[in-house]
Amino acid sequence: MGENKKRMLAGDWYIPDDDELLAETERRAALCERYNAAGAAPPAERRRILRELIGDLGENVNIRPPFHCDYGTYVSIGAHTFINFGAVFLDAAPITIGSHAQIGPNVQLLTPTHELDPGRRRAGWEKAVPITLGDNVWLGGGVIVCPGVTIGADTVVGAGSVVTKDLPPGVLAVGNPARVVREL
Repeated sequence: MGENKKRMLAGDWYIPDDDELLAETERRAALCERYNAAGAAPPAERRRILRELIGDLGENVNIRPPFHCDYGTYVSIGAHTFINFGAVFLDAAPITIGSHAQIGPNVQLLTPTHELDPGRRRAGWEKAVPITLGDNVWLGGGVIVCPGVTIGADTVVGAGSVVTKDLPPGVLAVGNPARVVREL
């Protein structure tokens, strides 16, 4: 394993433009292209492609194409989860989704973060921080979940919200940034 991949997986600053990570990106691009083109294919064929793409795929997971990710390998999706059209999962760090989650259209789960220092940012340095969604979480359409966020089980996040900080279990959160408005 190369230095940049080791650093990425450890949550340290790394340069993503190296041959090893680019090869993984090419693998993901080919699988996403196949999956997104297979919308009318039999469910067993679509599931076979997803099993190749996603690191840990639970039973009865339904992902509507188009679906896009950075690697796929670092995504774990629990059983009976539904992911609607246009999902973007940037999984330079692990993305863990519990069972029975509902992910609305055009949701973005974004683990990478970039340097604030302009010189290091221009040089391409980034790092990634894991995202975790508990069981039975519902993210409305267009929700953006930022790096390092954990959303507790049974929580609902309203459409268009931007989640910048952890949310506890069993609440309704809305807005930009998302704020808890009540317990469920």
